[in-house]
Amino acid sequence: MRFETTVQRPVEASGVGLHSGVPVRIRILPAPPSTGIVFLRTDLDRFPVPASWEHVARVSYATSLMRQGVLISTTEHLLSVFYSMGVDNAYVEIDNLEVPILDGSGLPFVQLIQSAGLKVHRRRRRYLRIRRPVSVEGGGKRITILPSDRFLLTCDIYFEHPLVGRQSLEMEVTPERYASGIAPARTFGFSWELDQMRDMGLIRGATLENAVCFDRTSVLNPEGLRFPDECCRHKALDLIGDLALIGKPLLGHVIAERAGHAMHVALVAKIMSDPTLYEVLSFDQLASRVAHALVC
Repeated sequence: MRFETTVQRPVEASGVGLHSGVPVRIRILPAPPSTGIVFLRTDLDRFPVPASWEHVARVSYATSLMRQGVLISTTEHLLSVFYSMGVDNAYVEIDNLEVPILDGSGLPFVQLIQSAGLKVHRRRRRYLRIRRPVSVEGGGKRITILPSDRFLLTCDIYFEHPLVGRQSLEMEVTPERYASGIAPARTFGFSWELDQMRDMGLIRGATLENAVCFDRTSVLNPEGLRFPDECCRHKALDLIGDLALIGKPLLGHVIAERAGHAMHVALVAKIMSDPTLYEVLSFDQLASRVAHALVC
């Protein structure tokens, strides 16, 4: 994509926060070039919180942003959709502290963006290309980005459950592949963890209508799974949402092995704190480089 984009017209959705359980309404609005994604807390005089790695506040069971004490929680699904569907700039009005979970996947947000349409700005899009390998690892988990002229994703997970086990996904992420193969995958959990999570003040808004829940041997949702590897696909959705905090489209091969929000965000911070790890290129510069490589 050569030029930056925004949404063509406003769209909105409402629901509850997955962890807080509070009712919340969001409205996605067009924004000028180079704005990025900016949340506006309408219940707090439209206080702005940019979707940037510099404002990450918490990364336990969701990725939250905070600026001057103002919180926006569970941002990863919406940011994943903006990033993968090619939305560079947008204002997100939100009247409470947590993005609505809707059906637990990115699909309702994809449908919102498709309904809004895309408007192309005249400003050239800038890409962040990884120049050399960079990794974060610990506790048997690891996430790495290797140099590439495309956005490639390899995601591996493992959970001791007969319907999950070890799952792996490899994909070049495009809007079309994301919309059909990643966005519909829902957030998930296990029945034996629910009480502990609620005691921690989490999943107060969770139901079988917005999350997949497994007991020891089966899935409790009457409709079953949307994909046999829905858990891995949802982890890929979360990963993309956290990578979106870079603020520019990423060119690199991301390899995540049992990684989670904290590790995703640690990798983003590591990249952004070391300018030798990346270069920023326009679409035309990238196309010229790829064409030169093919000739050579």
